[in-house]
Amino acid sequence: TYAVLIIGEIGGTAEEDAAKWIKENMPNKPVSAFIAGRQAPPGKRMGHAGAIISGGKGTAADKVAALSAAGIPVADTVAHIGETMVKLLKEKGLYDKCHTC
Repeated sequence: TYAVLIIGEIGGTAEEDAAKWIKENMPNKPVSAFIAGRQAPPGKRMGHAGAIISGGKGTAADKVAALSAAGIPVADTVAHIGETMVKLLKEKGLYDKCHTC
């Protein structure tokens, strides 16, 4: 596995927990992310019960901040996921190895 892409969403703290784990256990692995629901207002249900921001935890901003602090670039939109990963792979010198995978 040359790289990892995290697709997360609002609600819960799984992405924040993953960011911490990745920083501690995979510091050299290229990882990028996308957080769905960044425009959702607090308390708004987004498709299922797990995707709700409550108690001041699980906001998109919290997730982006935790991922960024762990050195994980976060794509702003779905359309930017690919270019975010390509940029990261080029920075790590892995693009030529895996761009045809």
